[in-house]
Amino acid sequence: MFQVYLPIAEISVNLVVMLGLGAAVGFLSGMFGVGGGFLLTPFLIVSGIPASIAVATGANQIVATSASGALAQWRRGTVDLRMGAVLIAGGVAGALGGVLLLKFLREAGQAGLIVSLTYVGLLGVVGALMLNESVRAIRRARKGKPAPARRSGQHSWIHRLPLKLRFTRSHLYISAVPALLIGAITGLLTAFLGVGGGFLMVPAMIYLLRMPTNVVIGTSLFQIVFVTALVTVLHATLSQTLDVVLAFILAAGGVIGGQYGVRAGQKLKGEQLRALLALMVLAVAIRLAFGLVLPPSELFSIAPVGEGA
Repeated sequence: MFQVYLPIAEISVNLVVMLGLGAAVGFLSGMFGVGGGFLLTPFLIVSGIPASIAVATGANQIVATSASGALAQWRRGTVDLRMGAVLIAGGVAGALGGVLLLKFLREAGQAGLIVSLTYVGLLGVVGALMLNESVRAIRRARKGKPAPARRSGQHSWIHRLPLKLRFTRSHLYISAVPALLIGAITGLLTAFLGVGGGFLMVPAMIYLLRMPTNVVIGTSLFQIVFVTALVTVLHATLSQTLDVVLAFILAAGGVIGGQYGVRAGQKLKGEQLRALLALMVLAVAIRLAFGLVLPPSELFSIAPVGEGA
């Protein structure tokens, strides 16, 4: 009952479960300023969908959830358009490289293994660092201690870089080079892992660029919309791995969930948001790690040659 056949993935899925997954990812997108692909893509892989199709379809769903969240953030005036444009410029270059890399691994039959291993390593490191910092911040807040003051020379290496721009909304006057690099790495991850890249971009913008947390979330979603849209087109045209039926189901739930996520995020403090995001990232990394080391329920399976699921 409520089963839907996916023509590209060539399997049947439960419609209610996929709608609920899309809504949950949309909720996370609006709350944390992340695309939610770090949760969506692994879940799709665990559900039996080939890795390359999960990546492409996950990226497509992120367009809908991020657009919903970005619109809500725009209305609140928490989007830095100039910073977003710089991040998009870097993201386009990274996305092109990521799509070609995934296509190569898929043809070699190694896409599933490499994508899962990358998820475990990347999410584990980022989640641990974020959780450590956010717990310290929460403890300082409970003891009534002020946050460490930012010394004027603390980020002098950034100020020595060329291409300085003034980002009025973020109250920054820094080089555009770090933002371009952050955008490029995020674009690469978006194309290769099917993630919005917010789980890496958000902490980088907070701790490296020193942007205000509320502006970071809106700007991150703004960048994710454009880069993931490009990635979706590239996967559909170059690899033909986009399952439109699955994408529409996930997007329908994601648009609704994104609006509620923004409202929930407004009620939490910055360090609380970072702690919750860190816990979520670590949980996904642990689940994937167990999936790699535990023996499968079926030792043998039949799949097209070169799929690398």
